[in-house]
Amino acid sequence: MSTRYPFTAVVGMDDLRLALLLNAVSPAVGGVLVRGEKGTAKSTAVRALADLLPAVAVVPGCRFSCDPAAPDPSCPDGPHESGPGTARAARMVELPVGASEDRLVGALDIERALGEGVKAFEPGLLADAHRGILYVDEVNLLHDHLIDLLLDAAAMGSSYVEREGVSVRHAARFLLVGTMNPEEGELRPQLLDRFGLTVEVAASREPAQRVEVVRRRLAFDDDPAAFAGRWADEESALRQRIVAARELLPSVTLGDAVLLQIAATCAAFEVDGMRADIVMARTATALAAWAGRTEVTGDDVRQAALLALPHRRRRNPFDAPGLDQDKLDETLEQFQGEDEGDDDPDPGPEGPGGGGGGGVPPQGDSPESPADSPDASEPSEPSEPAGSPDSPDAVEPPASPVPSGPGERAAVKSAEPFRTKMLSVPGLGEGAAGRRSRARTEHGRTTGSRRPQGALTKLHLTATVQAAAPHQRARGRVGRGLVVRRDDLRQATREGREGNLVLFVVDASGSMAARRRMSAVKGAVLSLLLDAYQRRDKVGLITFRGKEAELALPPTSSVDAAAARLETLPTGGRTPLAAGLLRAHDVLRVERLRDPSRRPLLVVVTDGRATGGPEPVALAGRAARLHAAEGIASVVVDCESGMVRLGLAGELARELGGSAVTLDELRADSIAGLVKDVQGTSRRAA
Repeated sequence: MSTRYPFTAVVGMDDLRLALLLNAVSPAVGGVLVRGEKGTAKSTAVRALADLLPAVAVVPGCRFSCDPAAPDPSCPDGPHESGPGTARAARMVELPVGASEDRLVGALDIERALGEGVKAFEPGLLADAHRGILYVDEVNLLHDHLIDLLLDAAAMGSSYVEREGVSVRHAARFLLVGTMNPEEGELRPQLLDRFGLTVEVAASREPAQRVEVVRRRLAFDDDPAAFAGRWADEESALRQRIVAARELLPSVTLGDAVLLQIAATCAAFEVDGMRADIVMARTATALAAWAGRTEVTGDDVRQAALLALPHRRRRNPFDAPGLDQDKLDETLEQFQGEDEGDDDPDPGPEGPGGGGGGGVPPQGDSPESPADSPDASEPSEPSEPAGSPDSPDAVEPPASPVPSGPGERAAVKSAEPFRTKMLSVPGLGEGAAGRRSRARTEHGRTTGSRRPQGALTKLHLTATVQAAAPHQRARGRVGRGLVVRRDDLRQATREGREGNLVLFVVDASGSMAARRRMSAVKGAVLSLLLDAYQRRDKVGLITFRGKEAELALPPTSSVDAAAARLETLPTGGRTPLAAGLLRAHDVLRVERLRDPSRRPLLVVVTDGRATGGPEPVALAGRAARLHAAEGIASVVVDCESGMVRLGLAGELARELGGSAVTLDELRADSIAGLVKDVQGTSRRAA
């Protein structure tokens, strides 16, 4: 077994370490979601936690880690007789992004279930993680149906596996930890809410602290065992403290005054539902136990709010997590109980005699620690993303780019987004699971059957019985059981929805520069971006103005990054429509090589004018026909306004082999209807 980096050797990241330790003390807190840029040691800290968890007693031979003191009565390996258990280290199980549903929840041997009537069950990762840690790196890239299964098991403490009337249930209680890079896309707000705590991490900007990080990492890489040995005493002390806090936890009391503060805080920040109140109460209780106290204080409530509320205030993907700390302090002071006064010393998360920030042992006296390490846990001011300028907690947005050429205008604020019609790619695809276009998927309505290619995941029972029935006499069937062979099994084919690559090509030329017009255009694109987020699409953004087209955002799952680019987009100059279409053609060609199963949808936002250079209209037409020849589904959002309209956007749509829609028709509540399939030559390929 490889040596893990010691938890106590992690430099800075006090909030992350505190959140992990609180979950180790009280798994009922609900896990941790760690958000941060790449290269910030998120995974290192999570993996290091596993060595701090106390050993667990298990029933010998039980694949589901039943507790011998209270075995699961419905354990598939049970029933278990009472007796002494065996101790083993707590496990940390990693869930790969590309894992299948059967790998997560386990799989039934369908052939034995049908032929012998027995529940031959192979446990999955949820069973392995029972009474340990389940770690999901890049949780935002995990398929939605896996996230749903994962969070349902975390909430209920058990996992159900059902296959055609045969069901298995087993306990699955674990500490759920997910890490993600927001640049690669966000989790849905409903899923964010299922994580108890969230922490933002970023690399320190203090040179001394960065030097210490590098020094310790190099020392660990040179000799992991020796490095871990130098931190063994600190690891042992922290492990004992976790055990002591767990034992103290049932004795911690949550007074009415503190409960009122929790409820008032959740109400003041307008979080949805009651989960936030419950998580805050459990977190505050764990904080008190961690500090060695039996009573929760207002300081515990404040720290719990900073960990449990920021991610629950997001209403759409363009809202950044954050909490107005001034408002938090005002709310806590307003509802402060009479028994709490300002004269009492603040023991902090360390409890009496504690020192280190974030509730972990101070590192000043530890090996290889700098004498005066900077405090990396200093909270930063909450930042408001582009697209939410009217938020009550918004900070000043970044300055718009200064126009750099003749006729250019500074960026204007987008209009309020609205619910759009669903634009879908015609035909039947086989891309990643999503919510836009029809596709063959693992989940959805059953449309037929086929022979399984590889492992059987979704049995088509009727087709399997029909395949096996003619051979029963030849196979010597006796009694009522059906003799089933591997060749009889049939995989169900299902139809659901896929996510697409939505590539926006936005006209930012002088013809679009009228202030109200460009504001409406940005509002429309922002609405389409929000729709793409909800439908689990990848998005890309190309803008064209002056003499060239620019790839403002390469295809990504981070729609909030696209919104930020859009918000700072200046306008002006000529209209190089052909350049924009040719750049889109190049981008789609490269993406087709990277992800051939994800079908593209080209959304061109323009008034259709083409100016600049020799024969700009003819060149734009030839560029459009390139997309049509390759069957790219496309839609042109016609931004032309005024009494006299030239209909150039409609002509462009015909050249693309797609369809045109006006800004008004783009709204879902417009009179034109609710769903619009994008017309294109791609339907011939389907």
